[in-house]
Amino acid sequence: MIEEVSAGGIVFFKDNILMLKKFNGDWVLPKGRVEGNETLNETAIREVYEETKAKVITVKYLGKINYEFNRTDYLGGVHINKEVHWYLMIARNMNCTAQKNEGFVEAKFLPFERTLKIARYDDERGIIKKAVEDRFHCFK
Repeated sequence: MIEEVSAGGIVFFKDNILMLKKFNGDWVLPKGRVEGNETLNETAIREVYEETKAKVITVKYLGKINYEFNRTDYLGGVHINKEVHWYLMIARNMNCTAQKNEGFVEAKFLPFERTLKIARYDDERGIIKKAVEDRFHCFK
């Protein structure tokens, strides 16, 4: 089993959340693996930028989720135990561009109600709900 640690962001611009559409049609949040000596927050900011070109600031740490999956490559199958750390972030504007070389065909800021309907994974829906709640408390 391989252990992976990633970080990502629930990125707001006003009442909209940044989502990415993968080549297979799944809508997901921006995230990716920690590289070198990066902090989790640095990873989250870098991954949001690499995948969407959105410029963001971090507001707060939201928590982590864990899941397991099997990855198949040219060497066969590998079991992955993944830990993803999430940050509440604010974008400076709605400028974003899906990066095809990162596996995405579309990047959009969508109303949070819509993100809950289209998000591919239950754990991502859960962290979106937490981000919406925390954002309300941070900015009221």
